[in-house]
Amino acid sequence: MATERLSMRRVKEILRLREQGRTVREVARSLGVSVGSVSKTTSRAKAVGLSWAAAKRLEEAEIEQRLYGRRAEPGVERPRPDPVVIARELRRPGVTLELLHVEYLEQHPTGLRYTAYCDVYRNWRGKRGVTMRQVHQGGEKCFVDYSGKTPFYIDPTTGARRHVELFVAVLGASNFTFAEATETQQVSDFIGSHVRAYGFFGGVTMITVPDQLKSAVTKSCRYEPGLQRSYSEMATHYGTAIVPARPHKPRDKAKVEVAVQVVQRWILARLRNDTFFSLAALNERIAELVEELNDRPMKKLGGVSRRVLFERYDRPALKPLPTETYEISEWTQVRVNLDYHVEYDKHWYSAPYKLAREPLWLRATATSIELFCRGKRVAAHAHSSVAYRHTTDRAHMPEAHRQHSIGVDGVLEWGLSVGPMTEAMVRRLIEANPVREKGWRSARGLQRVGEQYGPKRTELACERALRLGGRSYKIVKNILSSGREEMPLPDDDITDAPAIDHENVRGSEYYH
Repeated sequence: MATERLSMRRVKEILRLREQGRTVREVARSLGVSVGSVSKTTSRAKAVGLSWAAAKRLEEAEIEQRLYGRRAEPGVERPRPDPVVIARELRRPGVTLELLHVEYLEQHPTGLRYTAYCDVYRNWRGKRGVTMRQVHQGGEKCFVDYSGKTPFYIDPTTGARRHVELFVAVLGASNFTFAEATETQQVSDFIGSHVRAYGFFGGVTMITVPDQLKSAVTKSCRYEPGLQRSYSEMATHYGTAIVPARPHKPRDKAKVEVAVQVVQRWILARLRNDTFFSLAALNERIAELVEELNDRPMKKLGGVSRRVLFERYDRPALKPLPTETYEISEWTQVRVNLDYHVEYDKHWYSAPYKLAREPLWLRATATSIELFCRGKRVAAHAHSSVAYRHTTDRAHMPEAHRQHSIGVDGVLEWGLSVGPMTEAMVRRLIEANPVREKGWRSARGLQRVGEQYGPKRTELACERALRLGGRSYKIVKNILSSGREEMPLPDDDITDAPAIDHENVRGSEYYH
């Protein structure tokens, strides 16, 4: 490893003190440098004929050139590497400066040695600004963020401006950019923008780097931020890792910081004189401008476009999209109320009554609501958009609540399942009471009795009660409890009844 080069001020001091007759060790002790550095500097100066008298009249740059400047062999000019090409190649997975130097020497055997080769690249990189201080490999990272400056469209019903959010995603290696407008930065819109960005790229990066906004992170932390569960589920589906940028560290996502500025200048600025009356129309125009942006040549990278770099570096390294379409979902933690329902978006959904007061995880999609307890799904409902209403699964209710919730329709359904006489009796009980609640309770009493004695006996008892004009369930109860449902009534025609065969009965022939 080469020693660090001394400053020209110290070199001049070494020459001055040595000319005064000081020893190497005295000079080293005086200047706080190593003995070897003093000895090598003295030898270099002697070799090029540089004395203190000459050095004190020269500028520091001239002294450095005489002591350390490389002298090319006569007629031989060392070819210098192209730092732009080095920067492009370093974006390929596994490519290093050492490998590129070996390939450079294969083409130019008399070229620069490794240290000088690296200096050429690092000096160039240091002048490119902060965007070049990170080396991004193809398919490695996708950076996402929202723009502080927002577009808008005109609400056709009110004529007022409706400002919306501008989502930007950019690939690290190629700067290939995606942008779209969304109504909000909430979880559903945030994740939906990711899904559309991955579809636009035609693949998924190994890492996705967001800011620590609430839709991505539940607990902000420099080292171990807590990811929003819906966002984490989306990352699992696509096989990408979420690595949020550190709070207040914009250089962690410098790529997208610059991309947002580019989008503001080349997309938002071009929309300033346009008028849109819907979010869809706004996004249609943004999509056209994004295509133009990705086709624009980038001067600092040799005039190539983002699309060319994308096809060269990022597209071959992207992970393929999943075969199954991702359904956007939102996870939230809820607690079961005493009425065994949980609230989501001003609607209430039932859970098993035994879980009252228990905390559950709720997963909401566009079509369904699912409830999970300790990782196990305990309830599933269709997603309802009707506010201030309840969706209840009867299986979640206690038995007493279930029976009470059956109502008139439930009792009529039971009566029909037993037979026509029972159904007729149920209707008579309901219609016989001017107060519907009282009639329903009387019919519920008939149901309880019928379930106790079975459908066959209940049907016969109801037929007998109807013929007797009964208007209370108690008459059916009395008939069943005394076992009289099959006994004939006084007005029944019994002429066809079989003759009684008994020794004490004479019969009709006895009288003729």
